[in-house]
Amino acid sequence: MSTETADGRESHLRSVTITTITALAGVGAAIASAYIAGDVSAGEAAKNQQAQLVVLAAIVVQYPLFSVMGYDDFGGVKDYLFVAFMTFSLWFITWGIILMTGVTF
Repeated sequence: MSTETADGRESHLRSVTITTITALAGVGAAIASAYIAGDVSAGEAAKNQQAQLVVLAAIVVQYPLFSVMGYDDFGGVKDYLFVAFMTFSLWFITWGIILMTGVTF
């Protein structure tokens, strides 16, 4: 009974950790994209390819990070798609809000 509970908690902690890191990476990538785009109009910033590459870098950096953190079972297609989707989604929403409100860094 206690072994099942420990495995359940460990699995839950893994899920929460990965979700938190992907969310923070997406928001951080959006802030970095806004910084790279600079003080230009939203239309010009949206076309800045360097600012868009930030999200790709944020996604790619996470894969080895999870291996270093000791998640040896990380690496299935489902895991890769989850990380990419969550990071991109939060980047897209956050960067959209930053561009539409005119916030500059």
